Amino acid sequence: MPLWKKSTAPADGQGTSAGLSSGATVAPADPSRPQGKGRPTPRRKEAEAANRRPLVVDKKSMTADDKARMRAERGRVREAMMAGEEKYLPARDRGPERRFLRDAVDVRWNVGELLLPIMLVVLALSLLPFDAMRVWSFLAAYGLMLYAVIDCWLLWRRTKKRFVAAFDKEPPKGSAWYVVLRSFQMRMSRVPRPAVERGAELHRR
Repeated sequence: MPLWKKSTAPADGQGTSAGLSSGATVAPADPSRPQGKGRPTPRRKEAEAANRRPLVVDKKSMTADDKARMRAERGRVREAMMAGEEKYLPARDRGPERRFLRDAVDVRWNVGELLLPIMLVVLALSLLPFDAMRVWSFLAAYGLMLYAVIDCWLLWRRTKKRFVAAFDKEPPKGSAWYVVLRSFQMRMSRVPRPAVERGAELHRR
């Protein structure tokens, strides 16, 4: 009697079918149905939050009175910003330090604020059919620009000393550029508007 018996492998996967029939039945995959989203199903609160959109004012549905009130409110906010009211100013203009720097520019005449009107005069003179006039006007313009740069340097030097005396610390980063840009703007176009007169004494407000 043989000690072992040669086993025969089931043909055509019959053994696999028999093994599956003894366990749980596996339904064949339907290629027409999705096999899963690959992510968890969102909760109800998450779905509602995703569907929310910011409210947008429909100007077409607004009445004439509503539009007038909106224009008046915008005008009031702009006037408050131009007047230098703290809560309406942009972040770069807020605080007593920025106010002091603005006043340091506004209490004096600055060469930089004269550049724009003088450049317009130079442009008009360059159109004249006189070579000597064009040469002298351009030389005057370049000389004024050099003078404006020197004036800005002197302004910042003086302003820095006064700032240290008023606040007992060095001006923050970006203060020099803030002063220079304002000094090159015409007085009527500065934002916020100047709150001090020319020739007034500079002090902390």
